[in-house]
Amino acid sequence: MTPLDPALYLDLVRRALAEDVGAGDVTTERLVPRDARTTARLVAKSACVLAGIDVARAAFTEVDPSVVVTPRVGDGHQCRPGDVIADLAGPSRALLTAERTALNFLQHLSGIATLTRQFVDATGGRLTILDTRKTIPTLRALAKYAVRCGGGTNHRMGLYDAVLIKDNHIRLAGGIGEAVRRVRAQGEALPIEVETQSLADVDDAMAARPDVIMLDNLSDADMREAIVRIGGRARVEISGGVTLDRMPSLARLGADVVSVGAITHSAPAADISLEMPDVGPPASR
Repeated sequence: MTPLDPALYLDLVRRALAEDVGAGDVTTERLVPRDARTTARLVAKSACVLAGIDVARAAFTEVDPSVVVTPRVGDGHQCRPGDVIADLAGPSRALLTAERTALNFLQHLSGIATLTRQFVDATGGRLTILDTRKTIPTLRALAKYAVRCGGGTNHRMGLYDAVLIKDNHIRLAGGIGEAVRRVRAQGEALPIEVETQSLADVDDAMAARPDVIMLDNLSDADMREAIVRIGGRARVEISGGVTLDRMPSLARLGADVVSVGAITHSAPAADISLEMPDVGPPASR
């Protein structure tokens, strides 16, 4: 995987630490000597696809630059329960203070990558899995990176980098044909995608000749008929009501891509923990 640009996450990590630590980690400061040092490990507790190790590392080094995080595997790696993801060494206070922030990022992003890989595998290689804009605000770049770690493909990053004419645009423009005409009248160079919700919409879209036609919440039978009508003259995207159980049947319809909001808005967090060695009870005197 191409590493994430630190500019995409360092400010997020700093704000997350400020939110969690505030004026100080009162528990750690009262229990752990300032000069104490230790080792630790990040361990996968569930099967998962790793994503976000550099973000987790940044959480530790922002608290104390002397913390050393040595990954054993990289983003995109399929971890099994018990696999050691990374070794850590440094001041005990820093490791404890950064633990939750680091894990929050790592578990969330690895959860997205894991669910994405499940959808990718369920297609049998017949469909490309796309993400959507259904991401936690301010975390989109990280979420879409996690999708790539899981083998998925990014759709548009935001409203600024692709033309997607949806149902409300169509209503306000007075129809699919008029909506596409208005966009083209602006000399738009980006590909134009149109959302359709019926076979009649598909016919209207074909008359307007967009680059991509989205089949939104159509039945399998209607999608099959729509793909026949489109006949390869536009790329076909399936959207709406997409679940893992439906993937094998959707993959047989002949579409090009399927967009899945669930991989970013409903992915369960991966189970990953920070483990430190036991030091044993104090020696008797």
